[in-house]
Amino acid sequence: MHIRDLPYSDPGDPDVRSGPRLLLWLGRNQIRGQLKSLFWGLVHQCSIAGYPLTVGLAVQAVVDRSGGRLALAGALTALLGVLTAVGDAMLHRSAVTNWITAAARIQQLLSRKTAELGSLLTRRVAAGEVVAVSTGDVEKIGWFVEALSRFLAAATVLVVISVGLALYLPSLGVLVAIAMPFLALSVLPLLPRATRRADVQREKGGRATELASDTVAGLRVLRGIGGEELFLDRYRRASQEVREAAVHSARMWSLISAVQVLLPGLLLLALVVYGASLARDGRIEVGQLVTVYSAATLTLFPLRHFEEIAMAYSFSRPSAQRAVRVLSLSRNTRPATVGTVPSGDLYDPLTGLLAPQGRFTAVVCGDPDEAGRLAERLGGHAQPEAPDTDAPEPPSVLLGGVPLDELEPDAARTAVLVQDKDPVLLSGTLRELLDVPSSGQVAAAAALSAAQCDDVLAALAQASPEPDREPLDTRITERGRSLSGGQRQRLALARSLLTDPDTLVLDEPTSAVDSHTEARVAAGVKALRTDRTTVVFSSSPLLLDLADRVALVHGGTVVAVGTHRELMRTEDRYRAVVTREPEAAHQEVEERA
Repeated sequence: MHIRDLPYSDPGDPDVRSGPRLLLWLGRNQIRGQLKSLFWGLVHQCSIAGYPLTVGLAVQAVVDRSGGRLALAGALTALLGVLTAVGDAMLHRSAVTNWITAAARIQQLLSRKTAELGSLLTRRVAAGEVVAVSTGDVEKIGWFVEALSRFLAAATVLVVISVGLALYLPSLGVLVAIAMPFLALSVLPLLPRATRRADVQREKGGRATELASDTVAGLRVLRGIGGEELFLDRYRRASQEVREAAVHSARMWSLISAVQVLLPGLLLLALVVYGASLARDGRIEVGQLVTVYSAATLTLFPLRHFEEIAMAYSFSRPSAQRAVRVLSLSRNTRPATVGTVPSGDLYDPLTGLLAPQGRFTAVVCGDPDEAGRLAERLGGHAQPEAPDTDAPEPPSVLLGGVPLDELEPDAARTAVLVQDKDPVLLSGTLRELLDVPSSGQVAAAAALSAAQCDDVLAALAQASPEPDREPLDTRITERGRSLSGGQRQRLALARSLLTDPDTLVLDEPTSAVDSHTEARVAAGVKALRTDRTTVVFSSSPLLLDLADRVALVHGGTVVAVGTHRELMRTEDRYRAVVTREPEAAHQEVEERA
């Protein structure tokens, strides 16, 4: 796999039984990249391991005054230098490729799961945790995948050096061969404590991220009630806890680093003292002592990879576990059996709500939360599990007699589009905002006109630094923060109208606009959606009066159906919700309680 081939056409089905199994699955899917990185790692580190031999050969050639052997040592050193440079460059290239491709695979899997779950994701997992998984955790998982092949190359080189020294000079090589396993495994007793401290640091960092995310999302409300300092205080305390935990964790990792410097240093000291005594007695040559000492010194480099892989695994294991927590979520729907897009009436057996095909249907709910849940049900979006797991599964919404739960996700999204009451505008130009999958039968200008976005276009043109720039090419800031609430709502409505689905479900599409604009928006939507099924959740008389059919939902069931004027005359509960009568509203709240 090359970076230029990203993204994957199919990232695969991950093993989500545990974090380590996910890491193993990633490794299996990158076996070619890992083998390539291992090969170049062996070339690089074996080249480095060959320097002691050439240095010892050169020293002995000088002692023996042999020009030929000195020239041979110089040629071998030059060859090893070329191999070291090539191996290091290719190792870095292949290892970073493994890192990036592993991270890209996890991000694609997370994106696919996010698209599958929709709004259900943030009900099961905190938004801050989702952000942490898709950013920091993905990087840590990629780090372990990238470090694995370099660690295997380092371990192989250590074995080669130990065996080679034992065969080359048993009197000193056996000492190195015996000491090497202890040096490599010396940090193992310290790893559990270091891992626990790292887990505490990540846990506190995750809480701080969630707090920051919640604060940013609610900044406007916080300013309205004067709560900025309160939340700033909370975040300051949370960030200090993260700092203290990071320092606490860093102390343990610095101790591990110190151990990996101290113990090899003691080995080198023992080699020098014992080897010097052997050379003085004439039992070994000076060149042999230099060779063994140089080889033992070079083992410090591969030994570092043992510390790195331990650190990478301790950081990536909980990161992989958090990724597994997200990737293992499911919509708990029946397997898709229908791939075609059905058409017909939209019917909810649970509430009895019927939206006839090609008609403009309005739904009135006294409880806004109930309206939001019902809107999501009409779109086939899964609802959160009930606390009582033994409760029977609610029946699926039917479109033309076909259960939405049995549709493939793409077919379900094509058939029914739901716009919730708080739609999100991504940053970019207005043209990019309107660049969405659509039927092609509705032009962008018609959708903007129906949603009464003329003043929005004028405001964007005025705010553009280039007077001649088209309003569609003007950038919109993140979440449309540069626009008013009503402008954002109308742009989101225009985007939904442009998509032109067979069935469009709108939850309070005009709650942030004035009554005059609301009347024009309602008329524009009805005119543009002629012969298309449209369901609008609202209690606005201006919008209800234009509907072909109005349904009143009370207590989770449709209790009355008719036109707006008919229900105003005959249904007290409907009149109480639409006219917002205080007594009736108070009574309804008590009934819900």
